[in-house]
Amino acid sequence: MEQVILVNENDEKVGLMEKIEAHEKALLHRAFSVFVVNDKQQIMLQQRALHKYHSPGLWTNTCCSHQRDGETNIEAGKRRLQEEMGFSTELKELFNFIYIAPFDNGLTEHELDHVMIGYYNDEPVINPDEVAAYKWMTAQEIKTHMDENPHEYTAWFKIIFDKYSKFIS
Repeated sequence: MEQVILVNENDEKVGLMEKIEAHEKALLHRAFSVFVVNDKQQIMLQQRALHKYHSPGLWTNTCCSHQRDGETNIEAGKRRLQEEMGFSTELKELFNFIYIAPFDNGLTEHELDHVMIGYYNDEPVINPDEVAAYKWMTAQEIKTHMDENPHEYTAWFKIIFDKYSKFIS
């Protein structure tokens, strides 16, 4: 049973809860999102596996998940990058913010999200249990495609990408 770290708005731990229950109750919990960029300033996007319990088949940032109890943000990001995309790289935290994104299946993401960046130029070895596909796109290409096809992207990625774009520009 995977647990998430419940937090207050100051990112202080207030408890642990099973992941699905936290999403059913829309409780604020700690999360992270990783952006991996190559030397061409392209961002590696992943398409979520088609059997995921929410947002299946949608495009999103390189990887994202939840920290485990006692794990730093960077440790969590590196762990999940290896689990989902099959590689490791150094990560740096850029910023964090709180968002709420309800889903059609009754679950709600209410997260204090730590956004990290890493650099990598090779191809990933994707885990098909987590990822259906990947692609490299520049920030401008993502923005244009997302404006034209918002239904192809995860709710959180649309929120994060806007903040990420302002941070890097």
